[in-house]
Amino acid sequence: MNAREVLEQVREGRISVDEAEGYFRRQPFEEMEFAKLDLHRKVRSGFPEVIYCQGKAEAHLLKIFERLYEAEGEVFGTRASVEQYERIRESFPETVYDPVSRIIKIEKEEKKRTGCIAVCTAGTADISVAEEAAQTAEYFGSHVDRIYDVGVAGIHRLFSRMDRIQKANCVIAVAGMEGALASVIGGLVDKPVIAVPTSVGYGASFQGVAPLLTMINSCANGIAVVNIDNGYGAGYIATQINRMGGETNGQDTVS
Repeated sequence: MNAREVLEQVREGRISVDEAEGYFRRQPFEEMEFAKLDLHRKVRSGFPEVIYCQGKAEAHLLKIFERLYEAEGEVFGTRASVEQYERIRESFPETVYDPVSRIIKIEKEEKKRTGCIAVCTAGTADISVAEEAAQTAEYFGSHVDRIYDVGVAGIHRLFSRMDRIQKANCVIAVAGMEGALASVIGGLVDKPVIAVPTSVGYGASFQGVAPLLTMINSCANGIAVVNIDNGYGAGYIATQINRMGGETNGQDTVS
């Protein structure tokens, strides 16, 4: 619950002034010995804390998951393993896991999604990273248009979807190999492009270093680059841009 929600509940009589005061007196993080949960992050940035699951002990992950769910009524984790999901599902049967993006979450029903973010991939091998970006943006309240397998090896596929891409408030371009997709899209749209290099490719792609360098050195304007395979970071930034763009180029949906 963020500050605005607390104030609205006071106005509606659902909580008392004393209860609201207790919320605002609470320290900005919660000490858990093995973790310090930033429960005020949504107040400061507009986005609640997300769990990076990889490398966390199952017992620690479960306690963090439980506390964030208690605080927000929903919870979102990235880079989760099947084993971690199965452990959490024992305590939270409503938990959803996507093995493609490796995202684990409990999400509020009928969430309103606004604006539009186009998430594009060069190939189907890039979809795992693209889904991390797309589902992150959706969780944070953005409408996402998925446009997959439109790489430059068959550039006519991209041109056939340009009307949809140009309507978006921003574009996420996910590509491995030589990473040319971001440059091509950047030259065709008037919106920001977030380039995501992936570790997809043969030996000389150096696990994503080659597309990373291509994207950083792009001659097209309006391109920002996140780290290799960082779909979450792209989805977060895209949502910030989409919120600034409002609903003018997108649509409202409820899921």
